[in-house]
Amino acid sequence: METVKFTAMKDGDREDYEFLTRHEIDYASKTAERLLGALVELDESMSGYQITRLGHSLQSATRAWRDGADTDWVVSALLHDIGDIYAPYNHDEYAAAILKPFVREQCAWVVEKHGDFQKLYYAHHLGGNPNSRDAYRDHLYFDDCATFCERWDQSSFDPDYPHEDIAFFRPLVEEVFARKAYDPAVIRSGERVPLTDPTIAGERNA
Repeated sequence: METVKFTAMKDGDREDYEFLTRHEIDYASKTAERLLGALVELDESMSGYQITRLGHSLQSATRAWRDGADTDWVVSALLHDIGDIYAPYNHDEYAAAILKPFVREQCAWVVEKHGDFQKLYYAHHLGGNPNSRDAYRDHLYFDDCATFCERWDQSSFDPDYPHEDIAFFRPLVEEVFARKAYDPAVIRSGERVPLTDPTIAGERNA
C-alpha cells in the first residue's frame, strides 16, 4: 500500500487510517530537524538590526543556558521568534503553537505573550502602548514573561556577544520534540520553574 484508497475522508477504512497514522508518526519524529532547518532561514528574514534574527535567537538561548535555565526554557528562548518567517504579525502565537505540546505550559505562555511584553521597550517611540503587558498583570506567569523579555529577549541584539551555534542546541531541541505530545508530566499546568538557577549557571560558566 503506497497511498490511501479514498479521495474523500469519509470513505476511508481502518486500513487507510492505520497506514496514515504510521506515516504521521514518522513525519512527526523529524520535527526537531525541520525546526533546526527553519532556524537557519531566520538569517534571511527581517533585517535592520545589527545581528540577524538567527543570531538573535542563538544569543537569547545562549543567555538562557548561561543563566542556568532548564531545557524547556532554553529551547523556548531559541525558538521564540521562529514565527518571524511565516507569521510576522503574530510570530509569538505561531512559535507558541509549535512549542505548546512539548514544553511546560509556563514556557509556552511566555512565548505566546512575549510580543506584548516587548512593547515596554519600544512602543512609546511609535505612538503605541508600552504597557500592553498590564492586561496580564494578574496572570500566574506574568513575572516570568517580564523576566524572559528583560534578560534574554530585549538584550540579545548585541553583535559583540559570543553565542553558541545551532549544533550546541541540537540535542536539547531533539530531546524536547521527541517527547510525547501533551504529556501532563511535561506540561505541568499551573506550575512555575525559575528561569535562572545560579548554581547551574556557575557550573556552566566555570
